[in-house]
Amino acid sequence: MNQIKASFEKSYLKLLLCGILIPMCALFASCSTPEENSKPLLYEGALREAEDITMYYTEKNLMKVLLKAKKINEFQNGDSEFPEGIFIEFYDDTGKITSTLRANSAYFFKTENKWRGLGDVEIINIEKNQQLNTEELFWKPDTKKIFTDKFVTIKLENEILYGTGFDADQDLANYTMKNPEGEFEVED
Repeated sequence: MNQIKASFEKSYLKLLLCGILIPMCALFASCSTPEENSKPLLYEGALREAEDITMYYTEKNLMKVLLKAKKINEFQNGDSEFPEGIFIEFYDDTGKITSTLRANSAYFFKTENKWRGLGDVEIINIEKNQQLNTEELFWKPDTKKIFTDKFVTIKLENEILYGTGFDADQDLANYTMKNPEGEFEVED
């Protein structure tokens, strides 16, 4: 009888040890703090990617803007990135191209409705034969204004203007250079 009782106690101890205590120890050892479990990991990368993009913006059935890009990354917050460059054509009310914008890369900030061109940024006013070059430029479609605090070069028909800081209409029709440099003619 003592042998049966001793054998039963050993079996009971094995069962208790293997079946209950070891899994509970493993469970407690693998648990993390409640703070770590309550914070989900957020994915901050692009939700969508597309290549060889052409976008059209129209008002009252008239083409206003044509945008072309090799690649676009769209994010959860509505922002868009154009890491391989962007080309934009601006049209007047008659459907005629008034100006173009080209940049090595670009970014659209949805909450601000603002574009940022980076790299070799170039704007050409086709009608006035003017060209602007800079390393960074912002464009606000709602105000149809472009601006930068960076160094700019403006090539006109007979002169070249240099300066730091610039505000203008998107077609370069009216502009203000904040800190002009170089040689230029001043009308009396």
